[in-house]
Amino acid sequence: MSIEQLQPATQQQASVYLPYIQGSKRNFLPYAISLYQKSVLEGHRKIEGSENIPFVATWNAAKLPSDLTRCRIQFDGNAELSYEIMMVSFEFINFLIEMIENYKRYRVLDFSAIFYRKLLRVDD
Repeated sequence: MSIEQLQPATQQQASVYLPYIQGSKRNFLPYAISLYQKSVLEGHRKIEGSENIPFVATWNAAKLPSDLTRCRIQFDGNAELSYEIMMVSFEFINFLIEMIENYKRYRVLDFSAIFYRKLLRVDD
């Protein structure tokens, strides 16, 4: 399943997250919720000056914006390159919105640098 094939979530599903999503990001919210409900994503981590590294991200889809989502990412099909993070679901959906926005611009399906900093606990 590709990003182009995503069907938007219903207005009712999106309305639960509206208070947590600001400005133009709201345009992508129905698609991010649809992706979120699939609980899996295959993408490529962009590496400067090298080949992109494939990854598979999986997560539990929570019911409410304030519920926790546990996301697990495995790079290059290697169990030793697996990372896990927990965050409230509205924060994770924000990262999915950023991913969809960037995909529309650059045609690369990847999380933002901020997401990876959080995943790798760089700022802790």
